[in-house]
Amino acid sequence: MRQFKLGKAFTLMESGPVVLVTTRDGEKSNIMTISWMMVVDFIPRFALTTGAWNHSFAALRKHRECVIAIPTVDMLDQVVGIGTCSGIDTDKFARFGLTPEAGKIVKAPLIKECLANIECKVIDIVSRHNIVVLEGVAAYMNPARKEKRTIHAVGDGTFIVDGRKLDRKKMMAPKLPPGL
Repeated sequence: MRQFKLGKAFTLMESGPVVLVTTRDGEKSNIMTISWMMVVDFIPRFALTTGAWNHSFAALRKHRECVIAIPTVDMLDQVVGIGTCSGIDTDKFARFGLTPEAGKIVKAPLIKECLANIECKVIDIVSRHNIVVLEGVAAYMNPARKEKRTIHAVGDGTFIVDGRKLDRKKMMAPKLPPGL
């Protein structure tokens, strides 16, 4: 083994899918790019890391809902652009050519161009670690999307794209929830 710089250790594990999270503050909608996300439970529950440095955080805390939108590789420049500007002074839907769509349960919009959208309710905020715990309440797939490969941030400005899918469903069947 060769020693690796500790300050870069997160780049070995950050590569979960990059998502777009939409919120609505009562008057306007916003989008933020999040690369620090994880599945917490099959229910489904998710956790993301964000805080007051993101304009959307106030809406998450106050209205306790959002949409997790899953973009594909052809949207990479939009995803990076969204993450490098602020909703304080930018209508990100207009600037990046994205279409907001109403969901069935939460007021935050779905993003039509994304592969999938999950309406979520905030069930906990762990302030000490800037973790927002979400419970999915509705989910949608976009069957019109030809591109299905998602993107994964390495954390240093580079990205990985999903590749070949390897099937081990039979082998894992005893550990998977019914219906998968």
